[in-house]
Amino acid sequence: METKRPAWLKRLALFLVCGFIGLAVSGCATALNAITPSGDYRLVADLAYGPGERRVLDLYLPKTMTPTTPVVVFIHGGSWDTGSKDIYPFVGQSLASAGFIVAIPNYRLYPQTRFPGFVEDGAAAVAAVDRLARAGREGIPAGRHPLFLMGHSAGAEIAGLIATDRRYLAGAGSSVERLAGFIGLSGPYDFLPLTDARYKRIFPEATRAASQPVNFVSGDEPPALLITGADDTTVDPKNTQSLAARLKAAGVPVETTVYPGLGHIDTISSFSTVLPLGDRRIRAEVIRFIRERAG
Repeated sequence: METKRPAWLKRLALFLVCGFIGLAVSGCATALNAITPSGDYRLVADLAYGPGERRVLDLYLPKTMTPTTPVVVFIHGGSWDTGSKDIYPFVGQSLASAGFIVAIPNYRLYPQTRFPGFVEDGAAAVAAVDRLARAGREGIPAGRHPLFLMGHSAGAEIAGLIATDRRYLAGAGSSVERLAGFIGLSGPYDFLPLTDARYKRIFPEATRAASQPVNFVSGDEPPALLITGADDTTVDPKNTQSLAARLKAAGVPVETTVYPGLGHIDTISSFSTVLPLGDRRIRAEVIRFIRERAG
């Protein structure tokens, strides 16, 4: 007769597996999502924000909402050519359980598009979520919800450009003034020159300089929280320090935390509420930032 394993033992096994193979592996993320509680939110899946199969988003709605409940749009990473909203229910649950409305969009990836196509998609998703929340659709109370933009890795570059280059939200029928805050996790904000042929294809030379959020800081950006790991070997932590310095010099409120001993994936795995991955202080820091900046 098979003995049923206790829940804590299953979680320990998954923790050890994730530690060895990394959250970036889809199987590990799938297993993590499988044990993440779903009772903290109501999921509204695959809402279209534009034409095409990649221009869809998922909404994670907390149990209690008001006309001023903050809205967080999280843009996933994946080197601009991989990744999906379906990997990140644990992030939706993590923030929805803190009382926030969360939107996680897909966006076009290379080779379907090149820069700036994925940034345009991100901006269109942000504008669509803002309109939806303000109008009170999909069960959200109508109101002027504080709007936050958050991204990890390549998603942080996309979010960073949306927050600094005013053309993107303007083109989507919104404006940077609607953003109450920008949260960047392990983002590449100042990564030129390119040496990898793959990234040279994703970022054509003619528009390459326009892919750097640091080039657009003007002083009218939303308050920012920038987080990275000191041991990140995928995106140099100097990217975070560079953007923080530009924002600070322009008079933009910016908070920066570099976590010793953490790598690239740790900053996002820290949002797990069921396993001790990464550093729990990151989730607490983000929640505090949103609550403070939401007023």
